[in-house]
Amino acid sequence: MINIKSNREILLMKKAGRIVALAHKTAKENIKPGISTKKINDLIENVILENDAIPSFKNYNGFPAAACISINEEVVHGIPSKKRILKDGDIVSVDIGAIYKGYHGDSAWTYACGKISEAAKALLVGTEASLFTGLEMAKANNRLSDISHAIQKYAENLGYSVVREFVGHGLGRNLHEDPQIPNFGLPGRGPKLKPGMTLAIEPMINLGNKEVKVLADGWTAVTRDKSISAHFEHSILITKTGYEILTKL
Repeated sequence: MINIKSNREILLMKKAGRIVALAHKTAKENIKPGISTKKINDLIENVILENDAIPSFKNYNGFPAAACISINEEVVHGIPSKKRILKDGDIVSVDIGAIYKGYHGDSAWTYACGKISEAAKALLVGTEASLFTGLEMAKANNRLSDISHAIQKYAENLGYSVVREFVGHGLGRNLHEDPQIPNFGLPGRGPKLKPGMTLAIEPMINLGNKEVKVLADGWTAVTRDKSISAHFEHSILITKTGYEILTKL
């Protein structure tokens, strides 16, 4: 069942989303060669806690950290570590969630560490653009898969591939709610979008092939061909006239 949020719930989700955006601001400012992913995670967690919120991901199904930090060929769910030191040329996907008074915000962004390759720059630009191309279809009376199809078409037209195993989702009181939102598929399928729906749209786009695998830690997903991958996500509200981004300052 897809939950339609009340005005009160929407206000709380906007607060949760703003806290997530503040944490991303801190992450972006600190991503540079020589810093560990554990240090970035700790900075993110501090922002969340200082704003009277709780990290959504910490202890979620056993995940050990406040943020997922994935480097280069790591697609999602990278575990922060003191031993993972960022290098010049890395791309770093940071996925952050926060719970404020029982409601979640969720956003991911991929950042450049130092000077990155032209191919990496293009992938970041293209993946972010695929997110916003999908969001153009996030309006009342469109079908859910209209978002999915727009993302896939945009990314594949650039020569990239779309990860199938991990998808977007509804959110609210729970981090993951109905519906699941793939980043691929035919248009005109699935439920109609209605005002009051809150959704996390999150394309994961690979420079190479779409196939991924999960490492022995049980969390970190990587591209099978070791090509780099980018991940961009916003939580949004469907409105009467379109959509509103919840995870921004």
